[in-house]
Amino acid sequence: MTRTHRRLTAAALALALIVVSLGAWVRLSDAGLGCPDWPGCYGHLVGVPDQAHEIAAAQAAFPGKPVEAPKAWKEMIHRYAAAGLGLVIAALTVLAWRQRARHSPWLEVALLAVVSGQALLGMLTVTRLLKPLIVTSHLLGGMTTLALLVLLWRRQRPAGPAPAVSGALRLLAGAAVATVAVQIALGGWVSSNYAAAICADFPTCQGSWWPAMDFHHAFTLDRELGATASGALLPAAALTAIHWAHRLFAGVVLMVVGSFGIRLLGQRRLSGHGLVVLAALAGQISLGIANVLLQLPLPLAVAHNTGAALLLCAVLAAYARVIQCSEARSRVPAAGFPRRFEAVR
Repeated sequence: MTRTHRRLTAAALALALIVVSLGAWVRLSDAGLGCPDWPGCYGHLVGVPDQAHEIAAAQAAFPGKPVEAPKAWKEMIHRYAAAGLGLVIAALTVLAWRQRARHSPWLEVALLAVVSGQALLGMLTVTRLLKPLIVTSHLLGGMTTLALLVLLWRRQRPAGPAPAVSGALRLLAGAAVATVAVQIALGGWVSSNYAAAICADFPTCQGSWWPAMDFHHAFTLDRELGATASGALLPAAALTAIHWAHRLFAGVVLMVVGSFGIRLLGQRRLSGHGLVVLAALAGQISLGIANVLLQLPLPLAVAHNTGAALLLCAVLAAYARVIQCSEARSRVPAAGFPRRFEAVR
């Protein structure tokens, strides 16, 4: 890979993390409908209505949609950052396609496809009035973009010596990635349904280890915000089920990802990944508990979303390194070949 490609990848990775955090900031500060149209804001591609005549024109064009400039600015800042990320990924794809004779460009092509889908989901988030399934899908699309960029960044890193890794460690690495992905989806469902504050105590919920819950309505996907599929008001027991499912699965994440991190600590040349995974896991669990006990202060709630992204990055980078080691070891020549030949390999 060229130096330009590596720099663009690093820039895209940093920008993707920023976009994910900004998306949480917009969602958690209730600014997701700060702009009633897309891609502009009250018809403005640059800026938002803030002068008296602009506000009057916006209210005439969008009756029943009062102009709230602070919320509109939050939404547009997020859109501008997302557009910047899209441009960087487009440049990466063009560069990779030109170099396809030396390296496969399909990871960059997949990135461009995901970002294009994200733009469509961003539009639907506004036009479908924050429908939970669309909002959660938009969050998962952002995390998928971040994950693909981590894999691209990892692919560009020098391979280095490849320690032996067992089949059990490879399986544990895959399980760690899967559990983090499921937990992010559950967390997105909590956030998009505004169910985070339904349990204000820890470790119990509403003073019980098994509070009254309605899993049927909680996990009916095709419904409007705050409503059941039939249009009735979503019961509090459904919100409780959404929150409690996320909290219970956090225990699974703690066991699986914690075991993965501890196993990495005991592996030569992989212990650094283990430290990063365990630090990210401890930070995310701590932020989750703090959000419950402190009743979701905005900075902590955004930090929890960012922490999920960082945990995903840490686990995925460790997974990629484990797989890289496994593939490298499988290419080591059989016993009896000269050692200097092994060194070249």
